[in-house]
Amino acid sequence: MRALLWALVLGLPQGALATGYRDASSIVSIGGPVTEIVYALGAGDRVVARDTTSQFPEAVQALPDVGYMRQLSAEGVLSVGPDLILTRDTAGPPEVLEQLRGSQIPVVAVHDGFTKEAVLAAVDTVGGAIGALEAAAALRTRIEGQFAALEQRIGEQSAPPQVLFILSNQAGRLNVAGRGTGADGIISLAGGVNVMSEAYAGYKIMNAEALIAAAPEVVVMMHNEEEHQGRADEVFALPALALTPAARAGAFVTVDPAALGFGPRTAEFALALHHALDAAAKNARSRPPAEAQKE
Repeated sequence: MRALLWALVLGLPQGALATGYRDASSIVSIGGPVTEIVYALGAGDRVVARDTTSQFPEAVQALPDVGYMRQLSAEGVLSVGPDLILTRDTAGPPEVLEQLRGSQIPVVAVHDGFTKEAVLAAVDTVGGAIGALEAAAALRTRIEGQFAALEQRIGEQSAPPQVLFILSNQAGRLNVAGRGTGADGIISLAGGVNVMSEAYAGYKIMNAEALIAAAPEVVVMMHNEEEHQGRADEVFALPALALTPAARAGAFVTVDPAALGFGPRTAEFALALHHALDAAAKNARSRPPAEAQKE
């Protein structure tokens, strides 16, 4: 019974519990965090293909790309001859995943979550799937230590930064992160408060009134090839943000897109974001409102 329960937890058939698919040498890895974990466990040489979201480590970019994780085709995945498919449980479309499961090739789904616990569970699942339990235990211990150090630093901050995460600026219409998103998760892990987390779930184009009322101290966006200061100036010039504490202080922070994926580097990303948010928020709090400056 215990073996069956652990098999269900790891997403493995009961007979594969002891060693997982240790002999699998042609793994298709779908989902950036999943791929990162496989490589962190020292099994990167067993990966023969990956999806478009798998960009790290750099070596993985030389592998065949089977497409975006939510727009897969069974033919594309099977064309590389896998003997094991590792995928995030949010990959799709669902009918394609059903086709893959019907192909008799093992498919192990890794839960897609945005918490410390989800990261650690993903390490356990991937380690069990590829038969690398000792390596997974070591990686888990290292990550737990990083999270513990992060939590200690957060415990020392005076007040949590009030953060607005902008996914995109579409001609002045801001697509903003609510709860249940990778952005919300990494902000929380970094000791911040997503000012839109209580308003809605997912990403949503927000109106000016809601953004003004949210009064963020820091604005966060993902890295891209646009010039940093130019993006900040453009965003803070919008009426929806111009009078916010973030705009007064020019409190603009960028994060690596991989930080939203929740893999083995999550604690590192969160610690770096914590430092950036804490410094930016302190600067914003030191700037009085325009009305006060005039008095």
